[in-house]
Amino acid sequence: MRTYRLATPGSGDPIELGTEERPIPGPRQLLVKTRAAAINRRDLLITTGRYPLPSRPGVVPLSDGAGEVVAVGADVTRFAAGDRVTASYWPRWVSGPLRPDLVDQLGCTTDGWLAEYVLFDETAAVAIPEHLTWAEAAALPCAGVTAWNALTRPGTLTAGQTVLTLGTGDVSLFAVQLAKAMGARVIATTSSPAKADRLRALGADEVVDYVANPDWSQEVRGLTGGQGVDHVVETQGPATFGQSLRAASLYAQICLLWVVSEKPETLTITEEDLGGSLATIRREFVGNRTELEALCRAVDTAKLRPAVDRAFGFDEAVSAYRSYRDEGSFGKVVIEF
Repeated sequence: MRTYRLATPGSGDPIELGTEERPIPGPRQLLVKTRAAAINRRDLLITTGRYPLPSRPGVVPLSDGAGEVVAVGADVTRFAAGDRVTASYWPRWVSGPLRPDLVDQLGCTTDGWLAEYVLFDETAAVAIPEHLTWAEAAALPCAGVTAWNALTRPGTLTAGQTVLTLGTGDVSLFAVQLAKAMGARVIATTSSPAKADRLRALGADEVVDYVANPDWSQEVRGLTGGQGVDHVVETQGPATFGQSLRAASLYAQICLLWVVSEKPETLTITEEDLGGSLATIRREFVGNRTELEALCRAVDTAKLRPAVDRAFGFDEAVSAYRSYRDEGSFGKVVIEF
């Protein structure tokens, strides 16, 4: 089979293509024929050595993908040949809190999806909704689960509440779709009228242009009659956090998804920001297999379709990385096999 691996530092390309023996599944493993894989921002950080978790040299990249089971080990009970599956971002974290002994990540410390065939323990795999294309299904494990958990814990989002999303990154787009499917009113921020139209098509009820309105938190509060929003999916902090806090209602839930920046940033909260707030501020780092299964059920029930911006062929994987790095995208950049 053909497979990509993380390139040697200084080689000039982020990943390198090679040929290897097709793996054979162990007793509790699945052999999956990859149909599509998706790139996340953390995959770029891994290639430049800026990702907080050190990667294994020569690892097969990408945490997100989808494919068809073609062979199973003798003791496998959860899946069979022909099943359509994805896999958990944290392949050994099934449920409960994340523990230090479960910190393996696909495409970082253990081999990911950018190969024609991949091996997973059956406990990592999750069935994908039948209505999704391979490319759409490949978008779920990282950004989809992160958005799901940002909305559903703690203090579960209820119908009629208002959710604020920031920008048009992958997590934000998922949050728009999921929050709308849960019956929430969605207010999104963006930088251009063209993106505003696309956000409305995904389900946003109101869109605030943060370029035209630099003090966008006041416009958000105006759209809620001065009350503020109930939930904030804060994907652009720390720089935007003060405004997110000012846009939030008295007892809002704010999920802070810290962005690794080109240079270190400091989270600054002023007295004005905190003056009228009793908001709960929390973090999320993707989620476990049980939460990926819950996301898949929600996507299936609402018949949601993740936003896919553009697709590249397997032989174009290096170009896909460069495109993701250099060109703006609205939705996932995927590699189809």
